[in-house]
Amino acid sequence: MEDKVVIEVAEKLRNLADTSTQDGDWGKRSIYKVAASATALNKAAYSPQIVSFGPYHHGRDHLEPMEEHKQRALHYFLKRTCKPLQSLVRSLIKELQVLRECYDQLDKSWEEDATRFLQLMILDGCFMLESLYLNAHPLSDYADNDPVFSNHGKLYIMPYVRRDMLMLENQLPMLVLYKLVAVQNNGKEDLESVNKLILNFCSPNMPEANQGRCLHVLDLYRKSLLTEPEWRYHRIKTHASRYKDVDDIIRSATELNEAGISFRKSKSKSLKDISFRHGVLRLPVIIVDDATEATLLNLMSLERLHVGLGNEVTSYVFFMDNIIDNERDVALLHSKGIIQNAIGSDKAVAKMFNTLSKDITLDPDGRLGVIHRHINAYCKKRWNEWRANLVHTYFRNPWAILTLIAALILFALTIAQTVYTILPYYEPTSAPPSPPPPVGQPPLPPAPAPAPSAPPTLPPRRFPRPRQPLYH
Repeated sequence: MEDKVVIEVAEKLRNLADTSTQDGDWGKRSIYKVAASATALNKAAYSPQIVSFGPYHHGRDHLEPMEEHKQRALHYFLKRTCKPLQSLVRSLIKELQVLRECYDQLDKSWEEDATRFLQLMILDGCFMLESLYLNAHPLSDYADNDPVFSNHGKLYIMPYVRRDMLMLENQLPMLVLYKLVAVQNNGKEDLESVNKLILNFCSPNMPEANQGRCLHVLDLYRKSLLTEPEWRYHRIKTHASRYKDVDDIIRSATELNEAGISFRKSKSKSLKDISFRHGVLRLPVIIVDDATEATLLNLMSLERLHVGLGNEVTSYVFFMDNIIDNERDVALLHSKGIIQNAIGSDKAVAKMFNTLSKDITLDPDGRLGVIHRHINAYCKKRWNEWRANLVHTYFRNPWAILTLIAALILFALTIAQTVYTILPYYEPTSAPPSPPPPVGQPPLPPAPAPAPSAPPTLPPRRFPRPRQPLYH
């Protein structure tokens, strides 16, 4: 029995690749399948609605209608570039193994059939590029009544394509787009032009910045959300040791406001641009619409699955969940211009953030962990605690406010009455004023002032006479 177990385990170990090979494979993967435990919370957030990119969702029934449009996109792409199909195949076949290694848990059918996999990369890549070109400028090659690549498709179809492009399981390696555009440019790669096309399609209001070579569309979109000056991070990092012993449980936005903390918009839209200084918490503006929840979930899944990428988006969502407990917190942040609510209900926004942060934690040594403890240290100062208790007790309810004002007025009147009662004892007495003259009679002239009295005269002093001698 014991020998049999040893033999079976040893056989399995021999079948495994060595550690260095495994490490190399892990570093090449960038497109993952999300675990069932995560998708169970919101399956729609990870499943494309209208178009598939890559092998994970290819062939699903509700996505089949778009396959016809992919063929037409390839036709017009080749027609516009004046290049034969062989040039695209020749460009991507050199990177076939690299493209396969980008996918985690790739089905064996895709690994065995290289032709089918390569065809998928070309069709999906050309469709994605044509969608990007349509967003940048009208495409005259297509008919005016084209259901996808026309003004009608730009208005009704492209918003769903944009949402599907930002799902982790529905990604193409960015290398596919770089290679296709290089063929279009006679062999010259232009990474930044492709990046700008994608960012203008996914987030047109974000500032442009050179992002360099990226893994895929979702990775590029994440980088655009996290662009910020590095000096702010270093400043926070240097003060981390001050708040080492402060707990990291933060209060809601309403409670922070009661403690004297004010909220303002950050100067940039970067999710990393969060700072707290002199009682002012600055947060970036976020637009909450119907696609926000799905996008944030996929970004957090990418950070959780791709080792070494970072956890900035996850930390931001965790931070926002801490300061948002209910609709009052959302209303406060909305009044400051920090949350732009495009789904209508403040309660729905609060529920979204509270749901997003389930089963995630914040890095205590990260920059937002330091800000957490800095805010708590500020709130625990004696004056701020007293102010928060006063506001929470007397200024939450309008009747409590009226009662407090009435008590203050009564207290002021009591003090005034006491002062007027005690004041006569300390003022000098004065003669009563003379009565006014009768009506119709001219006032009497003032009495002449009495002449100054002469100083009293003293009787003359008599000095005794000197006595005469009795005898001479």
